[in-house]
Amino acid sequence: MRFIFILLLSIASTYADDKTNLNGQQWLDKVNDAMKISNYHGTVVFLKHGQLEAMNYHHRFEDGVEYERLTSLNSPLREVTRNSSEISCFYKETQQKVETKHPIDRSFIVNLPLHPERLQDQYLFAVAGQEMVAMRPAQILAILPKDDLRHARKLWIDTASLLPLKVEVYGPDGKALEQVLFTDLTVEKSNTGSDAAIHNSADENQLNQNVLQAEAFEKSRFELKNWPPGFEKIFFIRNTMQQSKKTVDHLLISDGFSSISVYFEAKGEKSVEGLRALGPVNSYSRVIDDLQVTVLGEVPVQTVELVAKGVSLR
Repeated sequence: MRFIFILLLSIASTYADDKTNLNGQQWLDKVNDAMKISNYHGTVVFLKHGQLEAMNYHHRFEDGVEYERLTSLNSPLREVTRNSSEISCFYKETQQKVETKHPIDRSFIVNLPLHPERLQDQYLFAVAGQEMVAMRPAQILAILPKDDLRHARKLWIDTASLLPLKVEVYGPDGKALEQVLFTDLTVEKSNTGSDAAIHNSADENQLNQNVLQAEAFEKSRFELKNWPPGFEKIFFIRNTMQQSKKTVDHLLISDGFSSISVYFEAKGEKSVEGLRALGPVNSYSRVIDDLQVTVLGEVPVQTVELVAKGVSLR
């Protein structure tokens, strides 16, 4: 938590220069709306797992539906598109196309909670100073956890369009685990207020519809006793792997910023137990009777361990 206090001191020193009247929660609300209903495109640089990748990004909102497209600029050449919750990835070199469906909409740039006011006990939303990003004035918003069970974040928000220009995720030592950065951004003609109303309605309806299509976790043979405050059960689905025909159950919980996946499958010949880490993503695996349980998410080590050890059979 030492890093959090240092970041708070930095924020306090720059707050006096901030002339906006919006608080942190209000900034998040406006960014949420802008990301959904604005039409914009640009070049985005992703730094994840020690790998740097630049991609062209396009976003549009049409007839109440959100569309995103990422196109790689370097090999391996691929194009990833999202039509609401339907995601497809096309590999240009092999002409292979992979399609998936996610029960809830997830942005390619940054995940934000629909209702940040519900997380005031878990996070401090601190408005800091301003910097230039992609030659555009950006308001800095620090998203600071009040416990050790989630990562701190900083969000740079374009003051004109209210779109996110830069995102950083920090580990417990204060080092950046992940970065997303627009190097250029073009915002097209803004949508009308009626589009915002369509967005709000469509977003809630989409979430409710997809959750209804998933299975009820309460009817499964598993029970989840521990998870961090502020996290909610999002969906529970049962998948059959195409190649192995193996059944894998997937429970997703989220606080809006970070998601944790819990996978349940039959124990194989070689079981897996213990912690694994890859950049900001940590996983913890354990075996319960004939069941292999794996908890994976962009959260600290102690969080995935807490969730995994809270799994039991009904």
